[in-house]
Amino acid sequence: MPSYPDLQHYIGGRWTRGVDGWQVLNPADESVIGTVPLATRADLDDALAAAADGFRIWSRTSPAKRAAIMLKAAALMRERIEDIAYAITLEHGKPIAQARLEVIRGCEFFEWDAAEGQRTYGRVIPSEPGIKYVVLHRPIGAVAAFSPWNFPMSQPARKIGGALAAGCSIILKASEETPAGAIHIARAFHDAGLPPGVLNLVFGVPSEVSEYLIPQDPIRLVAFTGSTAVGKLLTGMAARHMKPVLMELGGHAPVIVCDDVDPVAAATMSATRKARNAGQVCTSPTRFFVHETLYDAFVAAFVEKARAVTVGNGFDPSTQMGPLANGRRIEAMETLVADARAKGARVRAGGERLGKSGYFYPLTVLTELPDDARVMREEPFGPLALINPVSSLDDAIEKANALPHGLAAYAFTHSAHNADRLVEGVEAGNLSINTLEASIAETPFGGVKESGLGREGGAEGILNYTIVKNVSHRMI
Repeated sequence: MPSYPDLQHYIGGRWTRGVDGWQVLNPADESVIGTVPLATRADLDDALAAAADGFRIWSRTSPAKRAAIMLKAAALMRERIEDIAYAITLEHGKPIAQARLEVIRGCEFFEWDAAEGQRTYGRVIPSEPGIKYVVLHRPIGAVAAFSPWNFPMSQPARKIGGALAAGCSIILKASEETPAGAIHIARAFHDAGLPPGVLNLVFGVPSEVSEYLIPQDPIRLVAFTGSTAVGKLLTGMAARHMKPVLMELGGHAPVIVCDDVDPVAAATMSATRKARNAGQVCTSPTRFFVHETLYDAFVAAFVEKARAVTVGNGFDPSTQMGPLANGRRIEAMETLVADARAKGARVRAGGERLGKSGYFYPLTVLTELPDDARVMREEPFGPLALINPVSSLDDAIEKANALPHGLAAYAFTHSAHNADRLVEGVEAGNLSINTLEASIAETPFGGVKESGLGREGGAEGILNYTIVKNVSHRMI
């Protein structure tokens, strides 16, 4: 039987307990499953010193040797998939099948980055005889990274994979609410032979950790996934010390349903994806703009599928959607739904908390929402689907672009003309047509407008962890 891991910091190749801090809860029954340590100033100083030492070693390690260690760590995580998935479901609540898929997705990030790190090619610029101009991509240095609670394993993997593949060391401040995924990653890299100090894992009061780490000299890049508000704070802090940032921030993904598709098929696919991770995904399809000729059929099919979603404990094989991750999300859903109701929106499915024990909330469908409803402007980060009719594709694109967010967007159409207009007109870093998959390991992921800076994944993702060095060499 798998067990929940002992929660510790990992600094300089050693596990340390630090000071006991917050309790980790099982969102299915609100029971305490562990206590996460909080980093002291001394712990952070140790992590900074270890990261500086680790960078000197790792940046001088050949890309091929770096890749071998990363691939070995990924193989260990694949072997330990049941242990890691169990811990994720216990602390986060997602169905165990989804937890297993998250582990696999995290391993794919490491495997892709391991290979791509061997292809950080420079170039030779043509010149006159006797002089050479060479452009190199060099690792930027130690990275301060901050990962959220919604994907305990794959979100840390995004940042660790990119940093290590580029030759950087990293200090990761993982989520205190869902710490087990990052701990399992650190265990795998330790067992794979990663040199001490290359990967350091700490937990702590988020504001205290960021305010202390970011100004320190060893830190050369700040990488963060989370809310736009916090991202702006960290970006400002980094700017004061002339440090670049990699920001993957909030979204409020629109879905445009054109008049040339099967509304039942599009609605069924959309409802299934909306239930994934209980909607606690920055790319979750949320604002549906459906052509008025398909609207009634789309809504009916979506509502039917939403009502059929089985909500329950993630360890129950019949569960299709687990609890929300914490009590804050329940409060947010209740507040947003109440506001929408008060402003005239119709609740077609869900809309009320399920039971009094555990953070269970159903897949909820709201229709005919006014533009001034809070949920039309604020990312719900939960299982709320908002469906409104539109009269044309131009109308849909205008509504899709109306918010300051631009992370992911989706569309359903079989028309090449419509697809071209969507590609040109929709303001998003990731546009998916006839699919609701926003990113894979091979493709770059990130937002525009207030949804972030830089990209994770793909060939572009590695480059965020490098600096460009131009070498001019005249032969004498």
